[in-house]
Amino acid sequence: MELERIYNEDCLSTMGIMQNDFIDFVITSPPYDDIRNYNGYNFEFENIAKELFRILKEGGVVIWVVGDSTMKGSESGTSFKQALYFKEIGFRLHDTMIYYKNNPMPQTGNRYHQHFEYMFAFSKGTPKTFNPLTEPTKYRGLANMKNRGQAGTLDYEKVERTKEKKVGNVFFYSVGGGISTKDKIAYNHPAIFPEKLVHDQIITWTNKNDIIYDPFLGSGTTAKIAHILNRKWIGSEISKEYANFAEKRLHEHVNINLFSA
Repeated sequence: MELERIYNEDCLSTMGIMQNDFIDFVITSPPYDDIRNYNGYNFEFENIAKELFRILKEGGVVIWVVGDSTMKGSESGTSFKQALYFKEIGFRLHDTMIYYKNNPMPQTGNRYHQHFEYMFAFSKGTPKTFNPLTEPTKYRGLANMKNRGQAGTLDYEKVERTKEKKVGNVFFYSVGGGISTKDKIAYNHPAIFPEKLVHDQIITWTNKNDIIYDPFLGSGTTAKIAHILNRKWIGSEISKEYANFAEKRLHEHVNINLFSA
């Protein structure tokens, strides 16, 4: 199949022409709980999960960004149900990360504002690539014991060092117009990824020339960032409307072809 192409079709059709163990990395956010308007298309979760396992290479990772709707006073629990199903069919739940929105839409009612979605990292075996994001830490620790006081206390000299450490698994992003992306056309889609979120996950779990797949490409964020980071990519988008928006957006960055089923 052709790379660097948007397949305007159901992702099950796209995956159906992929060979086994073809994809290095998947990042996507499915249309969970009808929270997002995806023009009325069906979402066959279990079949999609099974196909993702088949097409993913050993050591590959799926980043699955999902939340829960509230119905009749109770959260749906869809995120947990999906995570457990991924495990049931052979995936490892390698990490449960949090996508924290610094500036969420305010909510009414007797709940706190909803600030986050889950970013599950499912792996097919042990992840083959891990390039952790890091941040500086000021102190390496306490070192160089000088002497022991009469009361039995230890006197330490604090040694100041600048050293890198892995970031935590809660990722903070601001969202909204002009923040998630500078590409105005992307906002024709109801729920876009922050470009920085996709950047961080691609950097972490892939290397140059790896093949990245987004089964719900939406406005094309995954494809854009994959191209910028010198990764190969494939996207499926069942909505003709959204696929056209993604194509126009991507033409500013890469020459792509839109395949219509």
